[in-house]
Amino acid sequence: MTPRTASRTPARTPAQIPARTGASGVARPPARSHDADAMAVTAFVLGLVGLLVMNLFLGPTAVVLGALALRRHTTRPGRARLGIALGLADLVVLACLVTADGTWSWSLT
Repeated sequence: MTPRTASRTPARTPAQIPARTGASGVARPPARSHDADAMAVTAFVLGLVGLLVMNLFLGPTAVVLGALALRRHTTRPGRARLGIALGLADLVVLACLVTADGTWSWSLT
């Protein structure tokens, strides 16, 4: 065994890597999980707002963000799934509007 290979430390698995702690000393989740959580919440909010306005843009955006959040293993999978469902509902509402009166937006008259 050469000194060069003996000094190498074996690669650590994710379970062996110590958790990062914040200023309060409490372990916080990795940044990627935080980003996925933000995507899940954003998908939910955009899906809700998209039911009323701009469903052509907000619906697909909610679907994509919800799917990305699930793919990145969010800690809020229910919220991500609701964002996807509401985004699809946005597109259904849009299809109904276009079929009913040939418009791309809500109309009160």
